[in-house]
Amino acid sequence: MIPLRAGDALALLLGAALVVASALHFWRDGIGETLRVRADGRVVEDLPLRLNRTLSVPGPLGTTVVEVRNGRARIATDPSPRQYCVRHGWLSRPGEMAICLPNRTSIEVLRRQQEYDSLGY
Repeated sequence: MIPLRAGDALALLLGAALVVASALHFWRDGIGETLRVRADGRVVEDLPLRLNRTLSVPGPLGTTVVEVRNGRARIATDPSPRQYCVRHGWLSRPGEMAICLPNRTSIEVLRRQQEYDSLGY
């Protein structure tokens, strides 16, 4: 085994620092900041995830209750028959969604700066 010299160790440290800095800069999923609540395709409200709050959203089948607690959100109750959106549980990462199709309501976690919706070449 060849021992490391001072220059080798410095190059390894600089390489490791570059990898860590790149990961922190380019990894954008991170933590969601806002919850977008929709009903019938329209935005009902944008709620900050940092505030604890409960919101009732009317739909064709009844009321959907959205709960925001401790930086995450969920659909607490919904009148839909199969309860898929309620079973989805807590959402906290950008891009996560829960959709209640029969009641036409949905929630989506957003980040501060939106990524591209589509790209054209």
